[in-house]
Amino acid sequence: MSTEKKRKEGTGHGVDLQDRQKVEPPKKYKVVLHNDDFTPMDFVIIVLMDAFNFSFDKAAAIMMQVHEQGKGIAGAYSKEIALMKVKKCNQIARHEGHPLLVTMEAE
Repeated sequence: MSTEKKRKEGTGHGVDLQDRQKVEPPKKYKVVLHNDDFTPMDFVIIVLMDAFNFSFDKAAAIMMQVHEQGKGIAGAYSKEIALMKVKKCNQIARHEGHPLLVTMEAE
């Protein structure tokens, strides 16, 4: 068997760089909290501390962003993690009777 033939049979050598596929990192998704006129600010802080393990100060800063700007970003995660955090936040809010809305959007 010739050397040329061996190179093409799966050793990986002799493959043009143009033939290789680019591997891109997975998309990130932002977890977004939306402001409403009914959910208490203290409750939003509790949710952020519980679902994201934030310190009180970090949770309070995000809550103020939600309050002042209409929405706040709790973080950017892989699709599965973001979905899990959105579900957890919304479940906590519904269980306590608050209309807090948490969504995710692609970065």
